[in-house]
Amino acid sequence: MINVNLKSVFNVTKAASKIMMKARKGVFINMSSVVGVQGNAGQANYAASKAGIIGFSKSVAKELGSRNIRSNVVAPGFIRTEMTDVLDPKVVKGWEEGIPLKRAGEVEDVANVCVFLASDMSSYVTGQVIAVDGGML
Repeated sequence: MINVNLKSVFNVTKAASKIMMKARKGVFINMSSVVGVQGNAGQANYAASKAGIIGFSKSVAKELGSRNIRSNVVAPGFIRTEMTDVLDPKVVKGWEEGIPLKRAGEVEDVANVCVFLASDMSSYVTGQVIAVDGGML
């Protein structure tokens, strides 16, 4: 879990930051989860790996900001995907009832936040965690 979720982010950042520093610009958008922000019973290893991404990304924002390199995190909540489509509809309904918007998110909801973070519209946004969670957090 740590290798896939956290070490991979470290390795990509290490490689890409060299290129970005030469260009004196760049944007990192790392994927965490609402579980990385608030934890979840039975998912300590997953929560730790996703929380690590948040701390790492905030540190990168401080370390590389002077080089015009931004680093932010997207923390999705319950998003409808092929993986969630196989879940029992009753379980999904129960989870959706606990979300203030009363529905699961769509992959486009996460993608739209990433487009914003990658664009010049967010040129003064760095070191932030943006939850895409229908109000769960």
